[in-house]
Amino acid sequence: MPGADAMGIIPTTAVPVATDEAIDAIADIEMQRRETEKEAGLAASCSSALRKLHELLDREKEVLQLHGAVAGHPANVDAVMVEIERVKRLAVVTGQGHPSRNADRAGLRQESRQKSWHNAPRNPARNKGRRTMGRAGGR
Repeated sequence: MPGADAMGIIPTTAVPVATDEAIDAIADIEMQRRETEKEAGLAASCSSALRKLHELLDREKEVLQLHGAVAGHPANVDAVMVEIERVKRLAVVTGQGHPSRNADRAGLRQESRQKSWHNAPRNPARNKGRRTMGRAGGR
């Protein structure tokens, strides 16, 4: 492709690719994050995923220091860092603006529990009019 450079397309041979193991680990963390989101909400799922991704990043950096720049390890570090940034953006974007469906439902329930009829203002009894006693109205 002689015109590829002019169009801004980067040849795939020059871009290092992360190892299958790193890609699989990132995919597993994302699948777990989505399952956790269904059960515990977005904030909890992002927090858990970020913790696991940082652990993976630490392991990849250790391997990179031990083995050097062979076998795609710099690309692994880059891939994990990209995923960390993606999850951070996901947590920040949904944390602003309108609350999500699961956001702070426990807090809303607690607030409604604090409202009690004991503290409610008392209104005077209304005149409900004359009622017939003992007879079903069958006129």
